[in-house]
Amino acid sequence: MTRRQARAIMVQGCTSSAGKSYLAAALCRALSSAGYRVAPFKAQNMSNNAGVTRAGLEMGRAQLVQATAARVEADVRMNPVLLKPEADTRSQVVLLGRADAALSALPWRERKPLLWPHVRAALHSLMDDFEVVVIEGAGSPAEVNLRSSDIVNMRVALEVQASVLLACDIDRGGAFAHLLGTWHCLEPQERALLRGFILNRFRGDARLLAPAPQWLEAQTGVPTVGVVPWLPYTLPEEDGFWAGETGRGAGFVGLVRLPRVSNLDEFAPLGALARWVDQPAQLEEARAIIVPGSKATVSDLDWLRRTGLAAAITRAAAAGIPVLGICGGLQMLGRQVGDPHGVEGGGSAPGLGLLDLQTVMEAHKTTRLTQLDDPETGARLGGYEIHHGASQEGPEVEALVPGLLWRRGNVRGTYLHGLLENPAYLHAFLGWAGLPVPDALSALEVRLDAIAGAVQANLDWSLVLALAGGRA
Repeated sequence: MTRRQARAIMVQGCTSSAGKSYLAAALCRALSSAGYRVAPFKAQNMSNNAGVTRAGLEMGRAQLVQATAARVEADVRMNPVLLKPEADTRSQVVLLGRADAALSALPWRERKPLLWPHVRAALHSLMDDFEVVVIEGAGSPAEVNLRSSDIVNMRVALEVQASVLLACDIDRGGAFAHLLGTWHCLEPQERALLRGFILNRFRGDARLLAPAPQWLEAQTGVPTVGVVPWLPYTLPEEDGFWAGETGRGAGFVGLVRLPRVSNLDEFAPLGALARWVDQPAQLEEARAIIVPGSKATVSDLDWLRRTGLAAAITRAAAAGIPVLGICGGLQMLGRQVGDPHGVEGGGSAPGLGLLDLQTVMEAHKTTRLTQLDDPETGARLGGYEIHHGASQEGPEVEALVPGLLWRRGNVRGTYLHGLLENPAYLHAFLGWAGLPVPDALSALEVRLDAIAGAVQANLDWSLVLALAGGRA
């Protein structure tokens, strides 16, 4: 029996945050539900929102979620290059799941020729193993200054002759100008791959859009194939803060908005109780405080002190407010953080002294899925670790789980990302804060089904199925 040639469908955007990750996840789930063996792919992410595969390899959270949407096991081929920003002009390069110090030290443009062979090999390998590969672009293909070094947008599309759907965020305004302008910036062979425009995050009566879609098709020859409404469901995406950052009134959990915050989507289970804070006054009515992970712990510690948040967190802890530090946040709550190998830029700094811990950044990065037995809740907790730091406790802190979970009074710290995604720990943490457990956000599987159904209902689904190769 002759094997059917794999098809590639690519979601590109007119801008960053146009909803590419969201739409790609929806297509992965909808095509999986239609019986296709689907895999997601994004050549390169720039994000500190990362996770870990079963093999202990690191990749972007967006592709981990898209793999779940496609009902397949996450594989680093789905995100071969991950750039983790450590400063405005410096990032760590994670290649096929492992941090690469040599690539990280190279200037931006000098990396690209070395990365492309890995991107190309990963993409073709997925095309060999699956029926459909749903590809996500990055930023915009209209960034003509980046064309010569592109390894994530049209170069990927041309490599596998992907069918491209170009999305814009209509909620921002100027949608038709964005779409037309992007089309004009493409080369003829790139325009030939465009199969449709998507107006994403629409609020209102779609009938009022006429005659703009018809005008746009007359200008470009490309039809508008979907008007996707704004949907009240969140998914972990590459960048941007988790959407539920609008807690109101007293009785909230203050999430410290560090400059290099990482893995921010793990706080979604807090729902409307969560509020991001970056000024001391914003913590005055907080019932609990979380210091999240960071990709630049020493410099973010300096920021905590300069803003006055360090003193505010210390006062809150002394007043009995529960404080939780996760990964980089755990390290900041300790007595000292040192980076002798320069893995996050070097230097050292005293911590807040709320936990009796000394942390040293090691050259080797720990990346693994982890489970532990928590003596406080009596529950088996699951999550993942991504850290260079190794923390040693002193006599004034209790190691609840050695190397992973510590407590000193109302202050706790852990290396386990995803802790609050465990219902038992979420209930316990909110109980310590005297807060009610919010109405549970829908489980990820339920959200994925809802998103896929809504996107499918508002796209030209017969076109999508044709792009996927149809069924005999």
